[in-house]
Amino acid sequence: MIKVAIIGTQGVPARYGGFESLVENIIGQNEDIHFTVFCSSKDMPSKLAEYKGATLKYIPLRANGGQSIPYDILSLCRSLWGYDTVLILGVSGAIFLPVFRLLSRAKVVTNIDGLEHRRQKWGKIAKWFLRLSERVAVKFSDTIIADNKGIADYVEEQYGLKSTLIAYGGDHAVRDVSTEEQERILNQYGVQKHSYAFTVCRIEPENNCHITLEAAALSGTRLIFVGNWMRSEYGRKLKQQYSHYPNITMSDPVYDLDTLYVLRSNAGRYIHGHSAGGTNPSLVEAMFFGRPIAAFDVVYNRETTLDCADFFTDAQSLSNILSGEVSYNEQLVQIAQERYTWSYIRQQYINLSNLI
Repeated sequence: MIKVAIIGTQGVPARYGGFESLVENIIGQNEDIHFTVFCSSKDMPSKLAEYKGATLKYIPLRANGGQSIPYDILSLCRSLWGYDTVLILGVSGAIFLPVFRLLSRAKVVTNIDGLEHRRQKWGKIAKWFLRLSERVAVKFSDTIIADNKGIADYVEEQYGLKSTLIAYGGDHAVRDVSTEEQERILNQYGVQKHSYAFTVCRIEPENNCHITLEAAALSGTRLIFVGNWMRSEYGRKLKQQYSHYPNITMSDPVYDLDTLYVLRSNAGRYIHGHSAGGTNPSLVEAMFFGRPIAAFDVVYNRETTLDCADFFTDAQSLSNILSGEVSYNEQLVQIAQERYTWSYIRQQYINLSNLI
């Protein structure tokens, strides 16, 4: 049996982001591989010893923010022996890889995520460190995973290396919700089917939340925007500025998957403002519903949707899109079913030469 350690997530059961959903959907599916998932004891409310056949081990630090670097390094230290492959999600702790490679015989597979050093939220020192970590990860990993062709092109241009392209699945977002329950949820938000635009994301500048809100204000489009508004000064200012608009609902985070399904699948249009990163899980998930998508015009979003979305660069161009007619987008559904099902993504990870 192949023994694989997974490092770099908050943990499972998944309750945070894309990497957690990835782990949730690749563990427990292959009898020839035993997974060990390193989890944050600070972030996970229930500290299970096992989950879906995987062993869970806990690190007494938070998996994100300033503690993410020591969190990943400590996880790597505890993975030095007893594993055939170490799967690292993100580059926070990659600075430790030169030491790890000296002491461990395990193969190292690293998903470098979405070029974290380009995100606006980081200062100069943090960006320098993340760029260094990325460089070390690429040099000292046996296999580099890129989740988007734009990331794969970057790795080849920057480092002269080929990476393995594996995206994310999104079919877990499709739920079985009764008509009566859907009507109840829509009534709760005061909207009717296909009468509103919808978006959900972390409230950060690189997700262009300000553009989405300004476009809704310009066009008068009914907008439901779900996010962690009170987490940052950026979010608090936006909530103060736009919460009084009668056509805009600025909701706190929604974790109930049935509610998210109803709001996504019944929207007239889905807005995806992300400008950083690679293949974004929330965009992949939205594609399964066939609702027209307005996405910020960057290579990652064009590659994910194969140019089958509408693209905007500012509030006026998004306002123009929102003022147009909406109709079912069969192309997006076909792309999602061909490229972004978890069964397909899972098999790609298992088929990596490092894991079989």
